[in-house]
Amino acid sequence: MTAEEFKTRFLIQQPDSLAGVPARGNERQAAVLIPLWQRPDKADGELELILTQRAGHLNAHPGQISFPGGKQDETDASMTATALREACEEIALPSSQVNILGQLPVHNTITGFAITPVVGLVTGPFTPTLDPGEVADCFSVPWSFLLDPVNRHLKTFKRRGKSMEICFIPWRDKFIWGATAAMIDQLCNQLGAAHSGQK
Repeated sequence: MTAEEFKTRFLIQQPDSLAGVPARGNERQAAVLIPLWQRPDKADGELELILTQRAGHLNAHPGQISFPGGKQDETDASMTATALREACEEIALPSSQVNILGQLPVHNTITGFAITPVVGLVTGPFTPTLDPGEVADCFSVPWSFLLDPVNRHLKTFKRRGKSMEICFIPWRDKFIWGATAAMIDQLCNQLGAAHSGQK
């Protein structure tokens, strides 16, 4: 899938009401950038999703695969600003290279965060520079791999008497799961609905 095809499908299924969806309750506000990159060094034009691996010494979710992102600062003008700032801090992705398309619904986690996923297309060449205090690795996954439902696995678990559906996505030596995998799955389903003509 090329950047233009992704943009078209995403915007078809993007309700205007999603922008600025508030958190429910007393969750801590956070935002992540879902950065899709059409690499200029690849002739096929296939999009890739940029992901990070959290540093192993962090107290929260050490070593897990995630999107660039973090908690909202008081100086951030919006959740989009939070996502772009965090991406610049964590992997040195300039905000000028990100074409923001919109947002997914707020994702409320069991750890008390209300995460706003911000979807953007990365333009031009990009070489990540990692903040070792937060990021252990940065890599990309072909979007075609993620879009194929056979590569996204849903399992049901019980936590405190409640059933929870968890998404898992194995990729080479990486294991994507939890909120990150759930947001990928949601975006893939949204694009699939656009492709099939569903409303």
